[in-house]
Amino acid sequence: MLLNEENVMTPPRTTTGITDETPAIPRLNRALFALCALNFFMADVQAGIGPFLGVFLQRHGWQTGPIGTVMTVGGVAGMLATIPAGALIDHTTKKRLLVIVAALCTISASLLLLSSQATFVVTVSQLATALAGAGIGPLMAAITLGIVRQKGFNTQIGRNQAWNHAGNMAGAGLSGWLGWQFGLSAIFFLEVAFGLFAISAVLLIPEKSIDHKAARGLDDEPAHDEGTTEGLRSFLRHKPLLILASCLCFFHLGNAAMLPLYGMAVVSAGKGNPAMFTAMTVMVAQAVMIVVSLLAIRVVRNRGYWIVLLISFAALPLRGLIAGSFIQHWGVWPVQILDGIGAGLQSVAVPGLVARLLNGTGRINIGQGVVMTAQGIGASLSPALGGWLAEDLGYPVAFYCLGCFAILSLGLWIGSASILRSADQVSA
Repeated sequence: MLLNEENVMTPPRTTTGITDETPAIPRLNRALFALCALNFFMADVQAGIGPFLGVFLQRHGWQTGPIGTVMTVGGVAGMLATIPAGALIDHTTKKRLLVIVAALCTISASLLLLSSQATFVVTVSQLATALAGAGIGPLMAAITLGIVRQKGFNTQIGRNQAWNHAGNMAGAGLSGWLGWQFGLSAIFFLEVAFGLFAISAVLLIPEKSIDHKAARGLDDEPAHDEGTTEGLRSFLRHKPLLILASCLCFFHLGNAAMLPLYGMAVVSAGKGNPAMFTAMTVMVAQAVMIVVSLLAIRVVRNRGYWIVLLISFAALPLRGLIAGSFIQHWGVWPVQILDGIGAGLQSVAVPGLVARLLNGTGRINIGQGVVMTAQGIGASLSPALGGWLAEDLGYPVAFYCLGCFAILSLGLWIGSASILRSADQVSA
């Protein structure tokens, strides 16, 4: 059931002041149902062909180094776009339209990549996918916050992520089966289908169910009007947000390359079908993320954000150790279970913590963009770093090195515990 006491409040006040004749509760029910469906289909759109890109390009004669480099180019573009995307999302009342634009960009990128594997074409496709992906995270958070507001945000973001991971799992499973039966090219057509379904889902969300003022972290209090929004420079003085961003940067520097690299390692060793094994790496992780994202709601409620993120950071060093030691078909289980734990916890805790820290500033979605930029710095450098390490020193060394970056996250997070816990309590 989509509604409970935590997220059913007074009906969201529309920014236009127009009263909708549709009863508020049915409209909210419809909005939350469509929001879950949007998260399901948008998962595949946001990831693009994701880990399948590596094995697809391998089949067309690409080496691990250039594959990592072209992924990094896309990652850098996405990183540079996240803060402007957050600012746009904070100010626009056309959030549903932006979702449609992002979906169309990803669909176009997939068709472009299928048409040619030339370096220029692949690079352009990755740029389009990255630019679209830069806005999807803040858009999902903003639409959710605009519908359920702060009081219901933690619960709904956990549900969103469960549906998102289910969509990733379904997309990966279908991609693996289609790739096995019809070749890797079939995966691109599945991407197009998911994009069209995502567009249909966002159109089912009633426009009047989104309070665009609440979506940017402002409420109805006089002190929280449009004139109180903070400037971008204020983020440089926000210690808890900067600590969070730095920890996520180090984490993703080690984590982002590990999934596609492990798939390439096993496939290149002749121990797995390219499509099916790559699908398995995604499905195992996403299945764990569904459960973990739902459990994270309860842990956040009872123990706070700090402990949730601590556990997520601790999963990566162990994942790197196992990945480097066991490049085997069965290794997908421990390696991707740990990925599911780390990423599943972060998918709920990060947007929730940012929304809490910046509540009342009117800059929540820029804040999401700031954090995503830090994640993007690490994630964009990770494929190139991992790819060249694997090419020059071998896959095991690459995995060990990538896993070590999370130790930096752990040290900074533990060392800043008092600041982060204090900020969490004050913001609550």
